[in-house]
Amino acid sequence: MKKIALILAGGSGAKLWPRSTRDKPKQFVELEDGTMIANTYERLLQYFDSDCIFVATFSSLKDLLALQLPHLPKENIICEPFGRNTAPCLGLALVDFYHKFSPEDLLFVFPSDHIISNTEAFYGSLDSVSDAAWAGEYIITIGINPTRPVSRYGYIQVDESENQNAKLSELGLKKVNTFAEKPDRQTAKRFIEAGDFLWNSGMYIATIDTFNKSFEKYLPEESASFKSLRKYYNAKTYATSVEFTFKQLNSVSIDNGIIEKANNVWVYEGKFSWSDLGTFDELFRLSQKDSNNNSLSGDVIALETKNSLVLSQNKLIALIGIDDIIVVESDDTILICPRKESESVKKLVDSLRLRENIKHDMK
Repeated sequence: MKKIALILAGGSGAKLWPRSTRDKPKQFVELEDGTMIANTYERLLQYFDSDCIFVATFSSLKDLLALQLPHLPKENIICEPFGRNTAPCLGLALVDFYHKFSPEDLLFVFPSDHIISNTEAFYGSLDSVSDAAWAGEYIITIGINPTRPVSRYGYIQVDESENQNAKLSELGLKKVNTFAEKPDRQTAKRFIEAGDFLWNSGMYIATIDTFNKSFEKYLPEESASFKSLRKYYNAKTYATSVEFTFKQLNSVSIDNGIIEKANNVWVYEGKFSWSDLGTFDELFRLSQKDSNNNSLSGDVIALETKNSLVLSQNKLIALIGIDDIIVVESDDTILICPRKESESVKKLVDSLRLRENIKHDMK
């Protein structure tokens, strides 16, 4: 039986605008040491066979992906015609895997935009969840011990009762009681104080057969659409058939569409260091600081400035007497905001997109 990795590399990463754009989303942007998609791929290469690592992304990003991952086989790139969130992305990948692998083979679903250190502990976690997923028709996720109340993460409440599956308990897993998606800060604080919540890493592991059965049960219409696609897989019209199918689908995530509905989900607490690099404030938290607690990159002069993130790309950025601020310069844009407002960058991007659409309609 084989282990297969699927890296989800779609999305726009709007909270990291203007460095992250539609044409070059955050997973393709070098924010720290290399790009996140390249780091994710290299990390998984140490655990999975190279021909068993697949990346799903938008057709418009295929060339960029091939440029950043030159050793990834072209046949291992799964192209979505456009975004419909992660559940249709997984469904399309399962069409591919139906023709390439056995139903008993194990599929690991990974986001492309995570920062992970202590990789040996990460690989150890993958060993444990592999044994668990092969023990029955279970969907396994990896939870992370929460260290602070973060409102943009999902949370998993574990079942602390003693009436657990003995085999999975031996492997260090617990039954999932419920999921809570992006609570406010006060609720997140209560979760941490309760002691039975973990961060949801968004990594999911199950056999191909279990994923397919979950689609059939919880997303029956989508499941039927992807089953119909199978007969076009080797046809010249396959890409056209995929586009037609995606136009019929609603946007739904794996979490909302399947995981939160299923009663066979178990969680393993990973012992590795983990971050979902989703905002500039998180980038600031992870980055090295100077003596004034500033993270400065590029051509920057900062006098009497502290607790700030400043990223210069082409121009000199000069600051005097600034505290707790984010300044990000790209080719044609400069973003300035308080660090505590980094979550609101997406709202700004939504406003800009609305303005662009209005201008387009007026032409």
